[in-house]
Amino acid sequence: MIRVSVVSYLNSKPFVAGLTQNSIKAEIDLSLDIPSVCAEKLINGKVDIGLIPVAVLPLVKNAQIITPFCIASNGDVNSVLLLSQVALNEINQIWLDYQSRTSVMLAQLLAKDFWKIDVSWLPSEKGFENRIEGKTAGIVIGDRALALKSSFKYVYDLAAEWKKHTGLPFVFACWVCNKSLPEKFIAAFSHALSRGIEMIPELSKQLQPDYRFDVESYLTENIDFRLNEQKEQALKLFLQQIS
Repeated sequence: MIRVSVVSYLNSKPFVAGLTQNSIKAEIDLSLDIPSVCAEKLINGKVDIGLIPVAVLPLVKNAQIITPFCIASNGDVNSVLLLSQVALNEINQIWLDYQSRTSVMLAQLLAKDFWKIDVSWLPSEKGFENRIEGKTAGIVIGDRALALKSSFKYVYDLAAEWKKHTGLPFVFACWVCNKSLPEKFIAAFSHALSRGIEMIPELSKQLQPDYRFDVESYLTENIDFRLNEQKEQALKLFLQQIS
């Protein structure tokens, strides 16, 4: 049985659907986790495959990207945001979302190299979103970001900011293994992911009652699931910038 950890956010639900509604499900032990836990499990050998934040790729022993699928955006991602009640140049502190290292490092990179702001970075824990006020902003990711964005006067989309300054899409997470796996299994695994993406129209209708925004639009316009050459270039640039 191959142990697999996948992110528990809306943006990975097509992948989850593909893995649980195809024959591959008999070969895997699937767990749903926040991104930081996906990373921790893969780094420590608790799983064999993870949909992990790309910032931790250098920390995974024998890391190998095994599928042409990812969680990326070529513009507004809508679920990785800097939320604030004041403009960028007025912010003096920023909460860092504890759920994903990639979003944290992207925010710090943007602040230093592109926004040119000098702020204090605050480690966070569950419930920190309620402490975003005054000149204290916060990086919020995933389904919480989608739900909270309308509550703030200033919303900065990190993927859009990255594209504005680099001209490239941004890759947030990709499928990585930490050991050699049979080619036949990898092919079947990738096929299941592909089938999940094809299910987005049907899946969106099923999920829509749980959300206050257009689910299908988010999954087809904000999220890009294909890891192509341009995204590989963007991933390489990001890893170079944070190394």
